[in-house]
Amino acid sequence: MNEQVARDVVLVRAIETADHAREILSEDDRRHASRSATELAQWQASHAGLPVTSDTFLQQRAGQILQRLSERHAAFGAISRWPGNLNLFWAGLPVVALLAGIFMERITDPHRVDLLSPPLLLIIGWNLVVYASLLVWRWLPFGKLKKSESTLVRLLSLGRTRLPRKLPPVLASALLAFMAEWGQLSRRLTLARLGRTLHLGSALFAIGAVLSLYARGYVAQYSAGWESTFLDAGQVHALLSALFMPAMAIFPLQGFSLADIEALRFGQVPSPPVDGARWVHLYAATLLLLVVLPRLLLAGAAQWRVKRESRNFPLDLEQPYFRKLLKALGGAPGMLRVLPYSFAVDEARDKGLNELASRLLGEQARLMLRPSIPYGDEPREALRNVRLNDSDATITAVLFSLAATPEKENHGALLDHLVRASARGIAVLVDESGYLERVGTQAGGKERMAERIALWQQFCRFHKAPATFVNLLHPDAHALDDGAGLALSVAA
Repeated sequence: MNEQVARDVVLVRAIETADHAREILSEDDRRHASRSATELAQWQASHAGLPVTSDTFLQQRAGQILQRLSERHAAFGAISRWPGNLNLFWAGLPVVALLAGIFMERITDPHRVDLLSPPLLLIIGWNLVVYASLLVWRWLPFGKLKKSESTLVRLLSLGRTRLPRKLPPVLASALLAFMAEWGQLSRRLTLARLGRTLHLGSALFAIGAVLSLYARGYVAQYSAGWESTFLDAGQVHALLSALFMPAMAIFPLQGFSLADIEALRFGQVPSPPVDGARWVHLYAATLLLLVVLPRLLLAGAAQWRVKRESRNFPLDLEQPYFRKLLKALGGAPGMLRVLPYSFAVDEARDKGLNELASRLLGEQARLMLRPSIPYGDEPREALRNVRLNDSDATITAVLFSLAATPEKENHGALLDHLVRASARGIAVLVDESGYLERVGTQAGGKERMAERIALWQQFCRFHKAPATFVNLLHPDAHALDDGAGLALSVAA
């Protein structure tokens, strides 16, 4: 699945997830889109002599839904063109860097080549610092904060973040959710594009500086020299020898001695000889070796990553939403794995869990109810026989009772372990049925229910595992979004 298809699919998922009441997409709209996408995917596969793929089905379905929404809501049509202005940015920034290098002022005086030219030394020094940083970045404390999303990354992922006017509230809410999710999903691709652009821009900036030197040399007579308050000729000779050593080792360029450096000091009598061409060649060759070639290699590596990610976008199709949709293609039924914690699931609540599994993962969904985890057990030991990252379970959910008061040492320890160990994330189910039976008819029962729900919400958010509240005796009491009703944690 390429980037554009993945973007459309994620956008449609955000819309369907937010549209609980079927305000903008009716049930008939969704069924028609799935049926038409199945027929188109099968026709294309038959025509090409290939098996039907999930990518083709999801692409066709997303395209139909987005087209229908564009026809119904004119403002929505502009959304499909959001990333378009980014192409100009990615292509234009390196061109701007080239022009900045060409027109950079005071690389040298109009009629002299400064051997200690601050702009040229700064270009070389900065690039060397960048190379060193790239080698040690992953070991730096702040270099590990790769998952923290920034405004810049979101902007470069979407091109714009302002919603069109006159959108239905549900659609606007869905777009906000999409922007947040897409910024995370496309983060690696966006950073690869940014790296490619910055490396290419740095190479072109150095090329522009070299072109500026040579262009000025054709219309002006350079005199070479240097001046310094704190450096003597020996120190300047040592500095320039180290700087130009790679260029002189590879290219047939004329070297220089300590006497040459002493003779080139500005301000002495007689004046330094006119010998600008040699130093222009030395600086140009050094910039080529230390800046242009390494930056082009880095840009090429970043471009390879961009192509790989954009052609095969890493979208997890094992998520509940996709598993339910792909049932139309004959995929394996989804499975909801439930890990009760200090919770005895009776026959009525077991039936409620089966109904929740069907609503989340389709009518053929299966339920895997694990034995209850005893209160106070060490999480790693209690879950030693549970393979949290196997592909059999579509969703893994831990089940708590709202009647219990959440405790950091017990409930929190279990959540922390599950969040760390579950690469695909876990869901948290909090069953309110028992607590509702106990306090629902009492005076102030509603207030106590609201307080306990707020407590569990805050507790689960703190442990990075959002809670979903259910009533296992009356599963219809809470609306769950089709295929995506359980908020999943993200592994740390």
